[in-house]
Amino acid sequence: MTQLATSAPAAPDHRGPVRGAERALAPDLIRGAMLLMIGLANAANFAFAGSPGLNGNPHGLERILNFVKITLVDARAYPVFAVMFGYGLVQLARRQRNSGATPGAVRKILLKRNSWLVAFGLVHATLLYFGDFLGAYGIVGVLCTLLLLNRGDRFHKIVLWIWGAQVVYTIVVAVMTALAVVGSSGPAHGMTNDPNPSLGATSYFASMVDRLHEWPAHTAYVLGFVVIVWLGMWAARKQLLENPQAHRALLTRVAAVCMSIVVLGALPLALVAAGWLKVDDAALSSMNFLHNISGQFGGPGYVALWALLVDKLMTRRQPLSKPVVAISALGQRSMTGYLFQSVSWMVLLAPFTLNLGDRLGNTAFTAAGAAIAVWTISVIAAYQMKMHNYRGPAETLLRRLTY
Repeated sequence: MTQLATSAPAAPDHRGPVRGAERALAPDLIRGAMLLMIGLANAANFAFAGSPGLNGNPHGLERILNFVKITLVDARAYPVFAVMFGYGLVQLARRQRNSGATPGAVRKILLKRNSWLVAFGLVHATLLYFGDFLGAYGIVGVLCTLLLLNRGDRFHKIVLWIWGAQVVYTIVVAVMTALAVVGSSGPAHGMTNDPNPSLGATSYFASMVDRLHEWPAHTAYVLGFVVIVWLGMWAARKQLLENPQAHRALLTRVAAVCMSIVVLGALPLALVAAGWLKVDDAALSSMNFLHNISGQFGGPGYVALWALLVDKLMTRRQPLSKPVVAISALGQRSMTGYLFQSVSWMVLLAPFTLNLGDRLGNTAFTAAGAAIAVWTISVIAAYQMKMHNYRGPAETLLRRLTY
């Protein structure tokens, strides 16, 4: 009798998705907390059918709301997710390599995952919100996988020189803005919203058609965040967030410098938004430009601030509080949280649904209240998902498609 030879099944050339025990606290806590700022920005855009989403003629406490929103939220929250996206790319690749995956398999997984992100973004933009970031990050992820991921430390230092040059450029723009304000002599103007047709459409079908026209231009704009993503990749190579205690001095310097640029760069426009300063069109245009380019420093600035907070939480050597666990649970399910927000704004604030901004009378405070309420609900829901070992619907679908 001949004995049939059996061969063991071939080992997979890659591992599956990250397990809960492998996750670092800082990245998840950052994503979960910063989703509140994303909500404050997007809810206001929906409520006012345009950006930056504020009342150009504020009164009373609305002046404070406008001032804080322009100073700390608008053009300052999204760069955080660009940093974290780059950080996540390197983390994912490192876990795959450490498990024995071949370089070709790692690249294949990243390209597949980011290609699916582009598809997710297109669906999100078509059905819910033109200001989608998933598709743009997917495109950036493909580019970074092909061009940056496997480069050496010396090459990645280039991004630090780019950021140094950006600091100098921002200072130059700030000086030019100050001169424009001093020389302002024409008719004084306050801030107005730049309208988005899809947000002001009176029917869902009309809004969907408008979104399909608006999404490509918005995506092209977000592609400029590739340098911020690259900075996140550099930080991940240094493992700044896995061990913030070892990098406390660097994180402190980054937080101090970047957040100073964020606040000072926003201050002129924030004064106009609050109605405390009136300037001519030329000065206002210069203020807008300074506000936008200084906002990109919110990426590393906020990340460093939250990393320092995590350092304090870790040095206390006490169990994490339930709110911290819940917010980090939302960070683990940030895509689900992000999409849940878009569904909420569509239901609560669109002209053809509940339209609460108009019905309740004070659009600015209605939008802010909706943002806080929706974020709080998502934190509670994420905590319950964590307790039941459920990743979240968007994350589960992306993982199944990827792996």
